[in-house]
Amino acid sequence: MTQKSFYITTTLPYVNADPHIGFALELVQADALARYQKLQGREVFFNTGTDEHGQKIFDASQKESGNVEEYVDKYANEFKKLAAALNISNDAFIRTTEERHQLAAQEMWRRCEKSGDIYKKSYEGKYCVGCESFKIPKDLDKQERCLLHPNLKINILKEENYFFRFSKYQDKLLEYLSRPGVIVPEWRREEAVNFVKSGLEDFSISREKERLSWGVPVPGDETQVMYVWFDALTNYISTLGWPFDSAQIRFQSLIWQAMLMSAGVKNTDKVVYHGFITSGGQKMSKSLGNVINPLELVKEYGADAVRYFLLRHVHPFEDSDVTLENVKEAYNANLANGLGNLASRILTLSEKYLEKCPDIPDGLTPKEFFAIFETFDVKKAADYVWDQIGELDQFIQSTEPFKVVKVNQEQGKKLISDMVVRLYKIARMLNALMPETNEKLKKLIKENKKPETPLFLRKE
Repeated sequence: MTQKSFYITTTLPYVNADPHIGFALELVQADALARYQKLQGREVFFNTGTDEHGQKIFDASQKESGNVEEYVDKYANEFKKLAAALNISNDAFIRTTEERHQLAAQEMWRRCEKSGDIYKKSYEGKYCVGCESFKIPKDLDKQERCLLHPNLKINILKEENYFFRFSKYQDKLLEYLSRPGVIVPEWRREEAVNFVKSGLEDFSISREKERLSWGVPVPGDETQVMYVWFDALTNYISTLGWPFDSAQIRFQSLIWQAMLMSAGVKNTDKVVYHGFITSGGQKMSKSLGNVINPLELVKEYGADAVRYFLLRHVHPFEDSDVTLENVKEAYNANLANGLGNLASRILTLSEKYLEKCPDIPDGLTPKEFFAIFETFDVKKAADYVWDQIGELDQFIQSTEPFKVVKVNQEQGKKLISDMVVRLYKIARMLNALMPETNEKLKKLIKENKKPETPLFLRKE
């Protein structure tokens, strides 16, 4: 790719359940960044997809239907539906069960093996089914439970697997992590640095086929399949056609980077981490009844309203609490009563008193708005737009153009024209955040028409 190109990818969600709001957040954040880069004139390639191998998926498929291929097809389709419902502009949707991906994963294996970084040994260790990986003491709590899955029993497994020489890349990873801005936010970079400094251990990258058949076959060894993470991470370059076309903290920032180093492939320029979403102060779970389905939200509020909420009312880097009540509150206050009401007031005056849409100058979008996107802080970018909305609303209240135009038509028309131009400026900035609203507003402004129905119907 040229210097003017920009490649962005989400992580791949595991297809052992319906899409959740946490992945919806990741999709719209990545989409806003991709759309912004297109506005900058860059050639953008935006990837997402689904992670479809591993023990958890195989076990879940046996409980549901007994057919793992049908199971992953079903859930991959649900994630495709979510991307479409949220108006995501992705260029690719990679599934790790696709042949092109499996061939790429096998080539990644061969290259790492050629570098002397893959070896086979017998191993007995503590295994977490939730993580699908062996655990070392620092991964476990005082009760010998996985820190990420404390409700699951740790199993003792003994088998012969292939291992990756992760320990070999400690110094190179520290060098990589020393680059300014390589991980956003900064505290995540520091977390990764501390993890590497604590010492890296080689880890298992295969499973015995006799125990787990659902995986990518290890090249040259029919008795083994790849560990799901070694397979799945390769999607970030298999989606680009690699190797045929050259065109979480530990996994994304470290293991994947070490694999790229071993295979002789360029490292990731930047890794951006978002936080987790809770509801009512608790982790979302079906048993608690606090799971929020993003597809249901889209059905109730519309794609742009859900995008707005996730981009502005969920912190881009820290954990955030989301409830149906605060979704509704934000919608009514900032969309129905905010942007929607403002647009209606201005366009009603414009249609009544102006013969046509005023001239819209180029270069309306402030440079500081673009600068915010370069920091990946999409919430701050959305806040910037809503500050502009608030200022325009205050302008109407202080100048009262609806009164002025009745006593001084020329002055009143000038005030209304200024408001229309400022509204168009807001519409332009919504391009990356709320693309449907961006198009609707620009069309109404250019046609000099008020909305026939509210842009956002108030929810009671």
